Amino acid sequence: MKSKLHVAFEVGVILKGFNGLLELVGGVLLLAFPPSAIEKFIVGLTSNELSKDPHDVIATHLRQAAHSLSANDQLFAAIYLLSHGVVKALLVYALLRGKLWAYPWAIGVFTAFGVYQIYRYFITTSGWLIVLTVLDVIVILLTSFEWRRVERASAHG
Repeated sequence: MKSKLHVAFEVGVILKGFNGLLELVGGVLLLAFPPSAIEKFIVGLTSNELSKDPHDVIATHLRQAAHSLSANDQLFAAIYLLSHGVVKALLVYALLRGKLWAYPWAIGVFTAFGVYQIYRYFITTSGWLIVLTVLDVIVILLTSFEWRRVERASAHG
């Protein structure tokens, strides 16, 4: 029978994998469409919400970000998302397969992502970065516990 901690680890890692998949899709979409097409899409996406609430925080931030998106910003964001997505996908696959090398790498990489997110928070003050960082910390802790469990099991088995 699986422990609650192990199940929480699996759920956390699967969520990390889903996040990595979304980053891959986002990176590909950023490479596929010019900034003007992205802005047009965001305007269409947010029009209904802004007609109901002209001060909607998410919709206005999305529009502002789309309006100020330069080709250089777009390329940086695409590379950032693609690299994060690939790294997360590889680590998640290895963790779910129980590869011992993946545990310390995942802890290190997820810690680095968290540090960068905290740095970005102080620049942008986006609450989403805090949420993502808290989730990263939880996954890091769960990965650490799981790593110890797997090492103990392999030493006894």
